[in-house]
Amino acid sequence: MMKRIFITALVLSLVFALGAGAQSAKPFVAMTTDANGLGDGSFNDGVWAGLKKAEAEGLARVKVVEAHAMTDYIPNLSGLAEDGAQLVFGVGFLMVEQIQEAAKMNPKTFYAGIDHFYDDPIPPNLIGISYKEQEAGYLAGIVAGYMTNKYSKNSKLLNDKNVIGAVLGMDIPPVERYLAGYIAGAKSVNPKVDVRYIVAGTFSDRAKGKEAALALADQGADIILQIAGLTGMGVIDAARERKFFALGADVDQNSAAPDYVLTSALKGTTMSAYITIKDLAAGKLKGGVNRVFGLAEGAIDIAPFHQFDSIVPAEVKNAVAKAKADIASGKVKVPASLAELGIKK
Repeated sequence: MMKRIFITALVLSLVFALGAGAQSAKPFVAMTTDANGLGDGSFNDGVWAGLKKAEAEGLARVKVVEAHAMTDYIPNLSGLAEDGAQLVFGVGFLMVEQIQEAAKMNPKTFYAGIDHFYDDPIPPNLIGISYKEQEAGYLAGIVAGYMTNKYSKNSKLLNDKNVIGAVLGMDIPPVERYLAGYIAGAKSVNPKVDVRYIVAGTFSDRAKGKEAALALADQGADIILQIAGLTGMGVIDAARERKFFALGADVDQNSAAPDYVLTSALKGTTMSAYITIKDLAAGKLKGGVNRVFGLAEGAIDIAPFHQFDSIVPAEVKNAVAKAKADIASGKVKVPASLAELGIKK
């Protein structure tokens, strides 16, 4: 009897040990947000969704630390490495210098910078993750270019001015790529469209975003793309107040104002974070590189039209579908800067 009890106890202890070993075998992955934190309805939330997806699939244990100011970036990035994270994501273009410094200070930890593209030499434990935002902007521009003009009678939120707009958080490369694509897409279907934009100068001031959007609405814009993070949520606030269409960015922002967000320009922050973690879990992750995600990689799209699907004609949907195919095949190369469009800042 005692022997049987001993064997049973031994088997149970082995089961628990193996279970604990499997648990500890999962890589520990963490991220630090930028100063906007979670709940921005934009790329912080998008990257965190990628970590949570990996966790749900049993690929990793995950953690997030929120920054409240730029001075938090280095402590957060290094602190997560000290906590044992094998991979740390730093979110946002404004963290580009700090994450390079943290990577050099913590050579045994992989770091991945979202919206970052690094010059050589890149530390061997650092990965730059950037996107072809211009491709998402182009798709959104096609929708805006058609709807503001040819199909302006399809909604009371549209007018006959043939003016569309965009609110930029800051004049930095990822934002300019969005804008360049947006202008190119709109003009590809509506050459006479007037595309106006305002740079708010911040990604974290919702009131400034609203003020900028209202100014564009005063100039006749009936569709306004937000490319401004938390500031851009003010564009959606303005759309609700002034009754025009907003276009979201980075993630599907329809839920922020279902009656006013026509669609959103999507970039695959969730997917790119998930793929990076999947590579880590498989032992295939390599540092010292820049990874660029575009439409061909399945990282770029526009969101569904949701309740506005019936007012968006087949011609518009077909044009978007054709643009996707042409961009993915390389037939259409979307401009990534205003200079490529012949526009001086």
